Amino acid sequence: MNAVEAAAGASAPVQPTSLEAQNVGKKYGRKPVLESVSFRLHPGEVYALAGPNGSGKTTLIRLLTGLAFPTSGRVLMLGHDLHNGGYAVRRYLGAVVEAPAAFYPHLTGRQNLEMQAFLSGLTNAEARIREVLAKLELLAVADQPTGAYSLGQRQRLGLAAAILPAPKVLVLDEPTSGLDPLGINKVHEILAELAWNGTAVLLSTHHLREVSGYADRVGILGGGRLIDEVTMTAKGERYRLRVSEPERVAALLKTIPGIENVTLRDVVIVFEGAPQTAIAEVVREGYQVQALERDYFDLYDYYRERVRNA
Repeated sequence: MNAVEAAAGASAPVQPTSLEAQNVGKKYGRKPVLESVSFRLHPGEVYALAGPNGSGKTTLIRLLTGLAFPTSGRVLMLGHDLHNGGYAVRRYLGAVVEAPAAFYPHLTGRQNLEMQAFLSGLTNAEARIREVLAKLELLAVADQPTGAYSLGQRQRLGLAAAILPAPKVLVLDEPTSGLDPLGINKVHEILAELAWNGTAVLLSTHHLREVSGYADRVGILGGGRLIDEVTMTAKGERYRLRVSEPERVAALLKTIPGIENVTLRDVVIVFEGAPQTAIAEVVREGYQVQALERDYFDLYDYYRERVRNA
C-alpha cells in the first residue's frame, strides 16, 4: 500500500509501540464513518493524518484518545487496550480534539494551566507552566482572562495544556488552524522537538508541505479508509520527463527494465531509474523529448492525486 517507502536495508529490531489502531471501525447507526483503519506509531515518530473534510479524521482522533468507542477493532496505547481496562495509560496522553480547546473564560491562561496541573498531579507545576507558556509565546497574555484571547492564542494555549504533563503520546486535531504563518512554524518546531525527545506525535493537518519537513509518515484518509500511508524517505532518484504523447511514453517506460514507479502527473511523466536509459528508448521509438529534470517529492501534489483517484 505504501507509495513512498524507506530505503532498503537490514531489518531493524522491533520497536515498542506507543499508539496502535488495529482494524478500527466506527458506525453511527448503519452509516460507516471509519472502516478497518490500521497503523502503528512508535516513540519519537511524527504521524500526520490528512484527508478531505468528512474523511473521518476527527472521528479517528476521538477513538485514539478514548473520547469515542470503536464499533470494531481496538486501540492500543503503550501496549494496553485503551477502551478495555487501559484507562490508567491515559495519564501519559496529551491531546487537543476539535480545537480550539475549551477553557474557563473567566480564568487567566495561567490559572487554567494551574487547574490542569493540579488535576494531573503534576509536580513542580509553577516552573513547568512558565516553561510551556514561554515555549508557546504566551507569557505576555498569561495573566489575562482566556475569554479575551484571540483564536490563535487559544489554539496555542490548548497545545500548552496538552504538553504540560510531558506526555509520552501527543494527539492533536488541526493544531495550527487559526494561526498565522509564524504561529504555524512555531507549532511545527515544537512538535518536531517533542518527537526528537521521544514523544510519539500524531496530528491531523491540512498544512502538508510544512509537516512534510519533519513527519516520519503521512496517512491519507478518504471515505473513512486509510487509502495510503506515505513514508517520507524516497528509495531512489526520481525524474520528471516532458515529452510528446505522454500517455504513450509512460506506457513505454513501464516496459523498460530498470525503470520503475512510472506515473503520469498531468502531462509530466515521473519515474525512477537511469534517465539515460529512459531517454534513449524514448528517442529510439520516435518520441520528442521536451524536458528532463530531477523530481522532488511534493506531498501536497501527491495527496491531491491520491484523493482525486481514490
